[in-house]
Amino acid sequence: MFGKRYTEQLIERSAENATDRRRFLKAAGAAGLGVAGAGALGTALSLGLGSAGATQQYGAQGGDKAKEAASDAAVLNFALNLEYLEANLYSFAAYGYGLNEKYVNGVGNLGKVSGGHGVKFKSEQTKQIVQEIAGDEVAHVNFLRKALDKAAVAQPEIDFQNSFTAAMQAAGVIKQGQTFDPFGSENNFLLAAYLFEDVGVSAYKGAAPLVNNKTFLDAAAGILAVEAYHAGIIRSALFERGLGDLTNKMSDARDSLDGKADDDEGVIKDGKANLVPTDANGIAFGRSAERVLNIAYLNPDKVSSGGFYPRGLNGDIATSGAKEK
Repeated sequence: MFGKRYTEQLIERSAENATDRRRFLKAAGAAGLGVAGAGALGTALSLGLGSAGATQQYGAQGGDKAKEAASDAAVLNFALNLEYLEANLYSFAAYGYGLNEKYVNGVGNLGKVSGGHGVKFKSEQTKQIVQEIAGDEVAHVNFLRKALDKAAVAQPEIDFQNSFTAAMQAAGVIKQGQTFDPFGSENNFLLAAYLFEDVGVSAYKGAAPLVNNKTFLDAAAGILAVEAYHAGIIRSALFERGLGDLTNKMSDARDSLDGKADDDEGVIKDGKANLVPTDANGIAFGRSAERVLNIAYLNPDKVSSGGFYPRGLNGDIATSGAKEK
């Protein structure tokens, strides 16, 4: 658990003014000063530093100016947009409904979620796993909204129907003309979850070199560990179900969207289990916020909407990266 003084120091160093500090303290207190609250703050800080909004203003070089440009509100709202998607994905699967309407209003265009419904689980173990992860993601949404208060962005429009079909067709998981329902079966949902869990882990890793403040880095490491647990659980389940070949196809599709690097890996490598994707040094790879959005928008170019977010994200950080030539 993070102590009160520790959290106060984190907030003092991160907030831009007294109002921000009071807001963050209020949110942290509501979260019980626990791992979930501090972890969510770390998630937001780690995801946003040097991200799209800052790069647009200061150029590709990033650096200190880029970090300064990403305000607390912009950073937290970028994370909140992503948490809206994950919280709805897991909540629909586990319980048959998305986020409560009192947790989705805010600044910007309020959008609905299309294509969500409950999964008919055959395995009680898998159902409990999805319920646990759903609880984590909903808690992240609640904390971020309390931290941002009136500055919190609204839930953007989220598409689970057309987007997953497009993604799975592009990956070769299904054929052209077929549709993919991420909630249609346990296997379908695990594949859908895999698409995002690995991206989340790589996003936190990619931000680590940009975090100079040790307090921020410690909090970010906590949430990174949780996301890695989630990703490991999903990857293990897919491997055990013999779905490794499909994850490799999805991995190749993600790689085709986020730049030249061929870092992404499925759960099968050289014919054997590859549950922990790492480089030769046993280190996970990272993605910038721009590259995360390339995947979310299902587009390798510089765009501000598409894919899972048909009308884009709400907030200042909402543009994907330009395709590398």
